[in-house]
Amino acid sequence: MRPTWPMALTCAIVMVATGCGTSAPPQPSPLPLHRLGQLDLPGAAVRFDYMSLDAGSGLLWVAHMGAGAVVEIDIRAHRVVRTIADLPDVHGVLAVPQRHRIFATATGRNQLATIDSESGTILRTSPTGDYPDGLAYDPRRDAVWTTNQRAGTETVIDAETGTVRGTVPLGGEVGNVVYDSDTDRMVVAVQGRTDLAVIDPQTLTVTDRIPVPGCAGPHGQALDAADRLMFVGCEDNARLVTVDLTHRAVIDANSVGRTPDVLVYDDSAHRLYVAAESGWVSLFDQRAEHTIALASDHLADGAHTVAVDPDTHHSFFPLPKGQGGGPVLLEFEPST
Repeated sequence: MRPTWPMALTCAIVMVATGCGTSAPPQPSPLPLHRLGQLDLPGAAVRFDYMSLDAGSGLLWVAHMGAGAVVEIDIRAHRVVRTIADLPDVHGVLAVPQRHRIFATATGRNQLATIDSESGTILRTSPTGDYPDGLAYDPRRDAVWTTNQRAGTETVIDAETGTVRGTVPLGGEVGNVVYDSDTDRMVVAVQGRTDLAVIDPQTLTVTDRIPVPGCAGPHGQALDAADRLMFVGCEDNARLVTVDLTHRAVIDANSVGRTPDVLVYDDSAHRLYVAAESGWVSLFDQRAEHTIALASDHLADGAHTVAVDPDTHHSFFPLPKGQGGGPVLLEFEPST
C-alpha cells in the first residue's frame, strides 16, 4: 500500500525532521550468497507474498498471492507437495507445527483460513478487518493475530475454534505484527503513526508506543530476541532502522532497496535479510548491538519475499518468472 496524498504532503513538510524523503540507494555489491538451484513451481507467473518455514519437517508454505493459493514445498526433497486453492489474494501464511495447522490471510475475502497441515484441507475461515496481511502466533494464549492494513487494526482469533476474541485499533494503517516471547507482548509496526505499538495480548490494550524517527512507512519487522532489537523496514524511504526495545530508541539506520518488504533474521548466524519490492536484497550482520551492512544488490524482479532455514542457513526466494517464464523457487547458501 502506498501513502495517499495527505500522507505524502505530511512527509514533504516534515522530511528533514523525520526522514520521510527517500534515502540514497545503497551501492550495489555482490551478495554473499551461492546459488544452489531452483525448483519449478505450479501455477501462473503471478505475484508471491509471505512464506513460513516449519524447520522441523522441512516444509515451506508459500503464499502464491496472484494465484489465490498456498503452495507446500518440501525443501529437503526439493519437490512441491501440494497446492491449496480457494484463498483469494492470499498474503500472509504462518505454520504452527505444534498445532498441525497453517494459517493464511485470504485478503480478497477479509478472512483468516485455518488449514490442516497434514491433509491440506481448509478447516474453517474467520472474519478479520479490512485487508488482512501479516500474521503472528501467541503460543501462551493459543491465538493468531492478523494485521488488517487498511483497517488499522489487529484481529485476535482463537487458534482452536476460529472464534474472534477481539480487535485492537491502532490509529493508523498498520504493517507487520511480531510476538515477543521474552516480554509477552505483541509489537506492531504502525505505518500511519510512524511508531511501534506494544500490546498486552492478555488485555488487548496498547501499553506503549515506540517512535521510529527517520522511518517513513514502517512495515516489515524481524526480532532479535536475544539482544532485544527490532529491525524495521521503512517502505516509503528505503531504509532499515534498528530499534533497541529496552531503551525505546532507534540505534542504527541503513539504506536498502526501494520499498523494503519482508525481513528475516537468522538468529544463530546473526544475519538479517531484507527483501524489497524493487527486487533488491540487502544483507546485514548484527554485531555488538549494531547492524552492519554486508551487501545489497538486485537479485531478481519479484524477489521481495524470503525465508531462511535456521539449521542450514539456506535462503529461499520465490519468483513469478524464472528463466523459463514460469514461477520458480531459488535456493542459496551463504558464501561467507
